[in-house]
Amino acid sequence: MRIYEKYFARQVYIAFVFILFAFSGLFFFFDLINELNTVGQGNYKFGYAVLRVGLQTPSRFYEIIPVAALISAIYVFAQMAANSEYTIFRVSGLSTGQALRSLLKIGIPLVAVTYFIGEVVGPYTDQLSERVRLEALGSAVSTNFESGVWVKDTLSQREDGEQVTRFVNVGKLMPDSTISNVRIYEFDSKFRLSNVRIAETGRYQSPGHWLLTGVTDTQLTDIAPANGKPADALNPVYRANQIVVPEYSLRSELTPQILSVLLVSPDRMSMFNLFRYIQHLTENHQDTQRYEIALWKKLLYPFAVLVMLVLSLPFAYLHTRAGVVGVKVFGGIMLGMSFQLFNTLFSHIGTLNTWPAPITAATPGLIYLVLGLVGLKWVDRH
Repeated sequence: MRIYEKYFARQVYIAFVFILFAFSGLFFFFDLINELNTVGQGNYKFGYAVLRVGLQTPSRFYEIIPVAALISAIYVFAQMAANSEYTIFRVSGLSTGQALRSLLKIGIPLVAVTYFIGEVVGPYTDQLSERVRLEALGSAVSTNFESGVWVKDTLSQREDGEQVTRFVNVGKLMPDSTISNVRIYEFDSKFRLSNVRIAETGRYQSPGHWLLTGVTDTQLTDIAPANGKPADALNPVYRANQIVVPEYSLRSELTPQILSVLLVSPDRMSMFNLFRYIQHLTENHQDTQRYEIALWKKLLYPFAVLVMLVLSLPFAYLHTRAGVVGVKVFGGIMLGMSFQLFNTLFSHIGTLNTWPAPITAATPGLIYLVLGLVGLKWVDRH
């Protein structure tokens, strides 16, 4: 790197680290205040609340990094403009294009850090945070249904060669990925109910099997009409054969990773887990819009750091008479927060209107990138 690029990078990185930890500390305080409502329930003590909020810090870093990059760059350039340092750089031959390229080079390590936190650290610590809370409360994961979690499971090839469709109802999903109060409704290739299994608990056994315990297995078979006579609507058409077994190994396409998406919201899942869950939903002909948007946002969000840095460069061309440093930093905070709000709002609008996921995820960043380039061109002319 050139001497002036090293100078820019050192100033921006120092300010970035300070602002990142300042904002994360602020969010830590608010999250801890919000968590105090649960303290005292079960074994959930204040120490567990602190641990839970602390484990959520990497995800907060992931959310804050673009805004922190914007504010730190604005602060550095505002200071340079106030001290006429940037004017000296321009007189020495630093063009707007060179400054922009240098700033984007400074942002590349921040993009890499954002990807690392969002794909490796954040999803793991978020799941760990939820498990700490659930184990302390002695509760389990469920949905808004009183009956628990409902999942569609299509088995492409059963042992007898027939395709099977199952609707699995999991009453409770424990933090260690074991399940309880399980009901499985199995349909044949003609979508006729062929089997009902009720199990007390279940544990995943790799590869592709669930070991169910305390199983009541009800097999339903057709009853053919006697002597070739047409079936009487008042006569039963199924025969039920019920057996009770202590254990049953069930082959299934469901995995604990698919069920564990209930522990973490889609925006905080890794791209790998999102892609696998989208595949599962697609195979079962279910709606994937929400998760596709989350996947594309995870793919494109780290590049918001570069967009924020482009937005910060016009502040270097505003002299002290155009506003003090504090006002510029405040403007940067408002600009960064508006991007976060617009990004979230646009995702919900895209989900409601079923817009293509890549367009929904990329549009906010492109709009702010255009704003940054237009602002840069305006200040360069004036």
